[in-house]
Amino acid sequence: MIRARKVGKRFGDKRVLRGVDLDVARGAFAVVTGPNGSGKTTLLRLCAGLAVPSEGELEVDAPRAAVGYLAHEPLVYRELTALENLDLYGRLYRVPERRERIGMLLERFCLWDVRHDRVVSYSRGMTQRLALCRVLLHEPELLVLDEPYTALDTAGAELLDAQLAELHGERTVLVSTHDPDRVAQLATQQLALA
Repeated sequence: MIRARKVGKRFGDKRVLRGVDLDVARGAFAVVTGPNGSGKTTLLRLCAGLAVPSEGELEVDAPRAAVGYLAHEPLVYRELTALENLDLYGRLYRVPERRERIGMLLERFCLWDVRHDRVVSYSRGMTQRLALCRVLLHEPELLVLDEPYTALDTAGAELLDAQLAELHGERTVLVSTHDPDRVAQLATQQLALA
C-alpha cells in the first residue's frame, strides 16, 4: 500500500528526512520509531498526502478520502459538541448510516455521556478520544496515526489497544510511537529513524 524509495524532505535549508525506504503491504501494521526531531511526523504527513517529498519516490495506494490521519493536534472544532464534530466529518466523507456509526464510536470511546458538551470543556485525553473517533469514522483503508496514545489515561489507552487489535489485518496501519512495546504484538514491521 505504501512504497517509499530514497524519500527525503527539506524545509528550506533544513533536511528533515534523508534516504528513507519503506514498503508497507496492504493489511500490515508498520511502526515508526525514533527520537524527537528524527522526522517521524514528517514521514507520516508525507504518507497521508499532506506534504510532498523533496526527493525520492513515494507511492500510496489509497485515495485521500480513504486515509484516516491522526496528527499531534486533534483537528476537531472546540466550540462544537462531539456529536456536531462527528456529524460534520461524517457529512464531508459521506459516511453511510453516519448517525449509527457516530453513536457506536462515541460509546466505544466512552464519550456518549458527554456527546452534547462542547469540546472546549473536554480534558486533553477526552479530546484525543474524540480525535480517534474522527479518524475512524469513515472506516479508512489506511490509518496514519502520529503518537495516538498522547494524553490518554490507562482506560483510554486500553480502548485504543482494543480498537487497533480489532482492525489488525483488516486495515493498513502506519503508527509513530515512543513506546513500540505497546503495539509490539500487532506490529508486522518497524522503521527506526535516526
